[in-house]
Amino acid sequence: MPQTLLTAQKNDPSFPNVWQELKWRGLIHVSTDEAELEALLAGDPITYYCGFDPTAPSLHLGNLVQLLLLRRIQLAGHKPLGLVGGSTGLIGDPRPTAERTLNTKDTVAEWVGYLRAQVQRYLSFEGENAARMVNNLDWTAPLSAIDFLRDVGKHFRVGTMLRKDAVASRLASDEGISYTEFSYQILQGMDYLELYRDYDCVLQTGGSDQWGNLTSGT
Repeated sequence: MPQTLLTAQKNDPSFPNVWQELKWRGLIHVSTDEAELEALLAGDPITYYCGFDPTAPSLHLGNLVQLLLLRRIQLAGHKPLGLVGGSTGLIGDPRPTAERTLNTKDTVAEWVGYLRAQVQRYLSFEGENAARMVNNLDWTAPLSAIDFLRDVGKHFRVGTMLRKDAVASRLASDEGISYTEFSYQILQGMDYLELYRDYDCVLQTGGSDQWGNLTSGT
């Protein structure tokens, strides 16, 4: 059974619901409909997820906010999915100024194991709202290029994709952006769809720099 770091800590009972506590703690930067989210988190248990890409052998300090958010929402009775991006880590989300250097498949697979071990230490895998770890390579690896373009890409509008902040900033740069990184947001949108289908996942969390990718699956 994975070890967890925060089993003794509880949410603050002085807040009317976990949404208000998350806002007070400064863990919410931007969201979709706020009233709807507050009602969702105050109601029956839901399944939610956050993804972490293995673009390095370890998580970094910026990931801590997302780990705390995962844990806080679980303490309120909801069911977390910790996603480690075995497929999205092979691509890498677009950086603001330059193309990423692609890592080998073996390297990414090794880093998936490292990140999985780190993420699961912040979650509880016991009880009715036990956490679950998933890897998006499980549903992207069997998909052919033709099936991806026909069944997934067909639902994305290029105009909307071009307006994403990360894409727009790269298009304005001298380097531009490759189709590989441009298509990253489609993969993340596909993750949300697969988790909704398989686990009835209805909420996604992520870093503020990922807002464009986060909304690709809504």
